[in-house]
Amino acid sequence: MAKLLVLVVLFILPAIASAAIPEPFTVTGKVYCDTCRVGYETPATTYLPGCIVKLVCKKRDNPDQITFTKEAITDSTGKYEMQVAYDAGDDICEMEHVKSSDPTCATPNAGRDRARICLTRNNGMVSNIRHANNIGYFRDVPLARCPQILQEYQDAESD
Repeated sequence: MAKLLVLVVLFILPAIASAAIPEPFTVTGKVYCDTCRVGYETPATTYLPGCIVKLVCKKRDNPDQITFTKEAITDSTGKYEMQVAYDAGDDICEMEHVKSSDPTCATPNAGRDRARICLTRNNGMVSNIRHANNIGYFRDVPLARCPQILQEYQDAESD
């Protein structure tokens, strides 16, 4: 009987305890400056360090009810990463822009100012890593070399 109790304590209880505490999600993404003001990333795109982004989860049936928020700041490569110990279930979660670090590239790109992500384990996804689409800002004045870059896209289409 004592051996059975030792087996339960050593093997079964730790397994139950570790299963009850799921590993947090890792949410990653980047923030960029659309230096050509075309609405998408180009070879002239730069990535912005020091930008603030925010994860916002809302009830699906009541979008005014916020259930979770968390902020992150981009690193020197424009990438952010946050650990989220929250399973949103059926809630709608999005990464949103908060503030650009570059005053010459601070106008949010509508359509690229947020990125929806799935923060639940009840969907068949095995990995805890969630990659959000990149969030973009427009540069106030396009770079001088942008017409050449856009011409390259047109040349590639005609081939």
